[in-house]
Amino acid sequence: MTDTGSRTDPDVVDVVALGESMVTFLPTRTGRLADVPSFDRAIGGAESNVVCVLAAAGHATRWVSRVGADGFGDHLVAAIGEYGVDVASVRRDPARPTGIYFRTAGDRAGDDHEVAYYRAGSAASAMTVDNVDPAALRAARVLHLSGITAALSDGCLDLLRALTASRPGRRPLVSFDVNFRPGLWRDAAAPRVLLDLARGCDLVFVGADEAEAAWGVPADPDAIRALLPEPRVLVVKEGARGATVFERATAHGALAAHDAGRAGAANGADAAGVASGVGVASGADAAGAANGADAVGVANGADTAGGVGAAGVANAADAAGAANRAGIANGAGDVGDTGGVPGVDGAGGAWDAAGPAWDGPGRTGAAPGRAAAPGPGPDTRTSVPALCVDVVAPVGAGDAFAAGFLSATLRGLPVRDRIRSGHLMAAAALTVPGDLAVPPSRDHADRLLALDDTAWGRLRLGPGWTHAAGQADEEVPTP
Repeated sequence: MTDTGSRTDPDVVDVVALGESMVTFLPTRTGRLADVPSFDRAIGGAESNVVCVLAAAGHATRWVSRVGADGFGDHLVAAIGEYGVDVASVRRDPARPTGIYFRTAGDRAGDDHEVAYYRAGSAASAMTVDNVDPAALRAARVLHLSGITAALSDGCLDLLRALTASRPGRRPLVSFDVNFRPGLWRDAAAPRVLLDLARGCDLVFVGADEAEAAWGVPADPDAIRALLPEPRVLVVKEGARGATVFERATAHGALAAHDAGRAGAANGADAAGVASGVGVASGADAAGAANGADAVGVANGADTAGGVGAAGVANAADAAGAANRAGIANGAGDVGDTGGVPGVDGAGGAWDAAGPAWDGPGRTGAAPGRAAAPGPGPDTRTSVPALCVDVVAPVGAGDAFAAGFLSATLRGLPVRDRIRSGHLMAAAALTVPGDLAVPPSRDHADRLLALDDTAWGRLRLGPGWTHAAGQADEEVPTP
């Protein structure tokens, strides 16, 4: 086992993400995989995508993972590092390969879309509580995780249970994107496992359609909040309709309070010299928009890459059984309800040590593996409609939305602007061929966030809009 960088104590960063990233092969033209003659190499991974976008927006970020001691691993570490992400905690595994995958050019929710994964037995799937550096994960304001990692192996699942378990002392604010991928799971336990993980986190992202497919609840934000009252912030992504955020009164101030109390910490992301990072692309102009393209409502981050609305997801959710889903909704279940988490309670030492990060209220005293009771204060409910976008490739929107929302959260922006920031970055991802888009300048991002509701509703964004930082609001093409 080798490391990609120094193993000295890591500096505290804004966001650290743990998860598998793979080398992605994108088709050079449309058609079946059998008919595509060549592919372009790129990178892809839900968690690394988020920190790449945040780093490009000026935030200090870190990616923690494992890759093979092979050429694809070399490429991943170099490519992610080029965004400005700290990759010193990525470990190299000489016995296991780096994962790769191929996909067709269409919408992943479409019946004709193909994805061929070569990730079984990958280096990242061998992550455990014993071979991941807890100091690298704790040294952050926010720790971002995804349900994809839990599906990779039993060791990865135990690792996520350890990271989301309630423990005495301080920890980063834990952000969790449910990212329900039925094809990755080996049994029907996925819905319950993901629900238990989400209940142990501070900030949760979930698509309304994936909540319905996985947990059997209506695709309605209020019904999903009733199922998930524990997270202090719950972001329900509603596709072309927009997004709804439930936030407990104490949630938003907790991160700022933690920052103010940390010795030597930046007093907010701005003091650390980060860019606004609203995660929006640098132009609002959309003068480069393809005016001839059909406009569609931006998936606010309802991760089209996951195809959670596809029939395959619903069928996989059905495989879990109606009785099992009823048990989930009622709070019953057999996974994670015993109070003891396999591979977690005995982790000891470094995993139990107090970290330098967020000390959220209501977290001490809860049994390991169980979510603490909801904190004090009522919920606020905020909905923001999605934008109208001329889509180039319907992939990457979910990760981009999460990055935009987290960026605005780090800046201490109000919830409306956090949602808008997510929408804007989702629009940036949808108007480029790959998963990642370059964010815009802070001034341009803030100008768009400040638009009134009428002007926001008139925005129509297309290819090239992220490169038009000097345009005035009225110059943004509208429907």
